[in-house]
Amino acid sequence: MPLTPLDIHNKEFNKGFRGYDEDEVNEFLDQVIKDYELVLREKKELEEQLSDMKDRLGHFSSIEETLNKSIIIAQEAGEEVKRNAQKEAKLIIKEAEKNSDRIVNESLSKARKIALEIEELKKQSKVFRTRFKMLVEAQLDLLNNDDWDHLLEYELDSTELKASEAEDSLA
Repeated sequence: MPLTPLDIHNKEFNKGFRGYDEDEVNEFLDQVIKDYELVLREKKELEEQLSDMKDRLGHFSSIEETLNKSIIIAQEAGEEVKRNAQKEAKLIIKEAEKNSDRIVNESLSKARKIALEIEELKKQSKVFRTRFKMLVEAQLDLLNNDDWDHLLEYELDSTELKASEAEDSLA
């Protein structure tokens, strides 16, 4: 059991033949009591401070633990978001590739169809040109025919025309 200032104050010494000066011993003991009380007060204050510091340390340790857990959760959430974004990006790329293949194939098909239509139109224009040329040539042949010249050679008298009309009306 620790010594208290009261223990020091109540301590009595046996008197011997040539003992110490009682006043000097009492004075020294009073000084020891004061110093001891001061040490005990300081010890109590330090213990209170230590207790406060332990409480604060516990509080900060709790905060640190919470922050560490939060950081771990945030990292896991970040990784999950990253994985999901990568999956979504792969799906988007795959869909885009599929669409691009479809678009390219449709474009090639349309280009082939247009090329066939162009060839068909070329054939039709050749046929039309040939027929039109033949028609124009036939018309030119008619114009260049000597029959036109024979028509111009006929000379009819107006009296002959009236006689031939009269004959036609009698018959």
